[in-house]
Amino acid sequence: MTTIQPRPPVEMVERLYTAADVAGMPSELPTGHVLYELDNGRLITMVPPGFEHGSVGMRIGAAFYTQGETKGLGKVSGAESGVVLWRNPDRVVGADVMFIAKESLPLRLSPEGYLETIPDIVVEVISKNDTKAYVNRKISDYLKVGVKQVWIADPAMRTLTIHEQNRKPRVFSERDELKLKEIIPGLVLKVADVFAD
Repeated sequence: MTTIQPRPPVEMVERLYTAADVAGMPSELPTGHVLYELDNGRLITMVPPGFEHGSVGMRIGAAFYTQGETKGLGKVSGAESGVVLWRNPDRVVGADVMFIAKESLPLRLSPEGYLETIPDIVVEVISKNDTKAYVNRKISDYLKVGVKQVWIADPAMRTLTIHEQNRKPRVFSERDELKLKEIIPGLVLKVADVFAD
């Protein structure tokens, strides 16, 4: 009878991914469409956002476009556009909406086509799959690299919360009208319009 010798344990080495790796990954899998982020080189897969998520982001993006970009105040982008926050290990996030003020132009893009210019405003729309811990970490990471305002749009609570460095978060409800004096001077946004059914 042959004795089976125990096999030595295999030492697993974690592979850290790069922005170039993510750019080369398929966006379609047998199970459907997939999006990716990198959290310090660690791959995060995400399902595409739902209809309400997209509508909220589009309404905010439309306000940024009509009251900001068309007036020459900067550039707007959305639809989960990739932003490289830092490298080695890479932190790449998909922002729902962002605004880059004219003072930050011209835009710098990575070889993969991701934005390397740090946006002045980033908007994240809360999805049902988002954990509070990960949203808070994204807010912290955005502020750490110099994003001036991080807007969190919460369709369930129907609130917009603005986070800024060294300032308490400001929460706006559907009764409020949000007005910006900086970044997009003159922008006026009724919160009720953002969450209109």
